[in-house]
Amino acid sequence: MTPADETAVRVGVFGLLGSGNLGNDGSLEAVLGYLRAEHPEAVVDALCGGPEVVSARYRIPATRLHWYRGEYRTAARAGAIAAKGLGKLVDAVRTAAWVRRHDVVIVPGMGVLEATLPLRPWGFPYALFLLCASGRLFGTPVALVGVGAAPIGNRATRALVRWSARLAAYRSYRDAPSRDAMREMGVDTARDEVYPDLAFALPTPPASAPSGRPGLVCVGVMAFHGGDDDRARAEEIHRRYLDGTTRFVRALAEDGRPVRLLTGDRVDAPVVAAILDAVDSPLVTAAETASPGDLMKETAAADTVVATRYHNLICALKAGTPTLALSYAAKSDALMDQMGLAAYCHPAREVDADRLLGQFRALERSSAQLRRTLTERNQVAVRRLDDQFTALTTALFPTTGKAPTPVRQEAP
Repeated sequence: MTPADETAVRVGVFGLLGSGNLGNDGSLEAVLGYLRAEHPEAVVDALCGGPEVVSARYRIPATRLHWYRGEYRTAARAGAIAAKGLGKLVDAVRTAAWVRRHDVVIVPGMGVLEATLPLRPWGFPYALFLLCASGRLFGTPVALVGVGAAPIGNRATRALVRWSARLAAYRSYRDAPSRDAMREMGVDTARDEVYPDLAFALPTPPASAPSGRPGLVCVGVMAFHGGDDDRARAEEIHRRYLDGTTRFVRALAEDGRPVRLLTGDRVDAPVVAAILDAVDSPLVTAAETASPGDLMKETAAADTVVATRYHNLICALKAGTPTLALSYAAKSDALMDQMGLAAYCHPAREVDADRLLGQFRALERSSAQLRRTLTERNQVAVRRLDDQFTALTTALFPTTGKAPTPVRQEAP
């Protein structure tokens, strides 16, 4: 390394990044934008789920999060079980060595302190615990920045999450229920702040040209099977969600409305295929999205959005498009309340197509007013994220003497 390199701050970013979840990648993109604008001297690399994607898309070195490549596949055979067990030991060494090479480690957003979707304790919760414990052991500050949290029923998962949070040097949350959940789990949150989700710091796409398809509705779907405590009812929950969403899409198409199906993770593709097969209408199409920017462009072109995944909601709200949430967790309700659309939530576990259509029509009747509300709330979110990045610089880069440049967004 050159003499200049030897004095550079070594920053690591950590998480299930580049693994097909566009929301996680949006959080990473926001933090990288902050680092490149305010700390260009920093040398950044990642320990993540999809290192090839992260390296290619964001031009930073990246290392695979888990030694065992089948970490998130169910291990049935003895060889796979043994390999997964060995991987836990190897990952402890790998994670510690990676942390030790850094001055600072950032976990950018994501729901890393929750189990609102099915989650095994020895998967990502264990990986996060290794990270935070290694940070404490080697004196490398680990920052959980704008993360999501929720009450956790599984005792092992709850213990790993609680200790990860306690061992972190810095914590902030993307909503008040997340901070409340950690307080209830025994974490001292007196100095922890709440800010909008990091994705609100991403650039807003310019207003789209007319699509030539009046009344376009974007419907964001999800491979939804309930949460970690719903494993026994997972298929029933999924079937009810899929049936209700399909009926809703069919009703829109029968009313002559063009519908654009969106996803937020590659695991959602079968849901799109099932809806397209069941509805079989030229008015219903599927979008190809590879980034949060792609999602925002799709939602900006729509008259209205109905979406399930949390970051599908964020992309639509940030684009300024009136949005209805198929809510599967408190974080969705909190987000909609924050953006002034609390009345437009519908339970993802109990999708009632007729009632959903009624809420959708009420949303459209209030479209003009809601667009003004979203413009105002987005401006507030950007100002609060300026505060988040200022706090992060103070906590992690105290010798720079810099305050971050305010986040700028283009007018929708």
